[in-house]
Amino acid sequence: MSNALPLYTPKFEPMTISINPECQKIRKENFADKVTFYAPGLKQYKTGEYQDHSVTEFVSISVTGENCALDCEHCKSKSLHGMLDLMNFNGSMYDMCEKLAEKGTKGVLISGGSDIQGRVPLLKHIPDLIRARKDLGLAIRVHPGLPDEETCAGLAEIDVDGIMLDIIGDQETITEIYHLDKTPQDYEDVLERLYRHKLPAIPHIILGHYFGKMLGEWAALKMIKKYPPKTMVLVILMPLQGTGMVVEKLPSLDEIGSFFELSRKSLPETPIILGCARPMGPMKIEIDKMAIDAGLNGLAYPADGMVEYARQQGVNPNFINACCGVTW
Repeated sequence: MSNALPLYTPKFEPMTISINPECQKIRKENFADKVTFYAPGLKQYKTGEYQDHSVTEFVSISVTGENCALDCEHCKSKSLHGMLDLMNFNGSMYDMCEKLAEKGTKGVLISGGSDIQGRVPLLKHIPDLIRARKDLGLAIRVHPGLPDEETCAGLAEIDVDGIMLDIIGDQETITEIYHLDKTPQDYEDVLERLYRHKLPAIPHIILGHYFGKMLGEWAALKMIKKYPPKTMVLVILMPLQGTGMVVEKLPSLDEIGSFFELSRKSLPETPIILGCARPMGPMKIEIDKMAIDAGLNGLAYPADGMVEYARQQGVNPNFINACCGVTW
């Protein structure tokens, strides 16, 4: 399975990487002195430091195929292209999970496009997912969009491994990027709902989400701090050809590094991971180094050289073929 999307790489200004001793101390005092590199099955992954990637160990499933009602500016449904299409599968969600388990799959991400309220239609699949969790022992991650009360109650019955969702703290981003008639308060309400149902939230903050500018990221971090999550994931706008995000400029490395450090200090006991989405090329190498230097706990699809770089900083690296924060 491949998710090769056409990328646009904006220009960036190199900077001198500086290790933050305070952030390093936070990681060392609250976690094992290690960094975990994640490689989910969305695409083939291989570097000079890692050749054992498996695209079948952790698999993403879209319950809507490539369909999404929102047509968000940063995605235009392209992020659904590399997922297994449940709509065109001859069988139920449980049938698909069973076939995957027979092929060695250990975990799945259940995702899909959203409706006009920002919800991924998951309710009808919950009985199958409860059965898949119980009978097949799969790790189950869910990307529900903005789940309502009924969906949260259903997800709580599954014993999911994690609930992955973007948290947006800026009204312009919600309106102009997501095309949603929602407010930042709606996103905080979802965090409260997940917390109340004791669901393991894995909120994502997208740096540069408003056409490459940082606007609501700090507000999103404040929301997340109110409802301490299982894990927090930071990603950076990844410009894709064919979307509204082919921008000339992204947040500077100074802005990105500063937000990494603020996140580490704000959530000292929460695992923080640099997720899949971020610019490619030389900028990715610099960003990945900053993540390690800022005391983050993991990186998805690390740039070549990051295993050795982690060792040089006295951090023990290990790999997991799954989404951020999954453990087998």
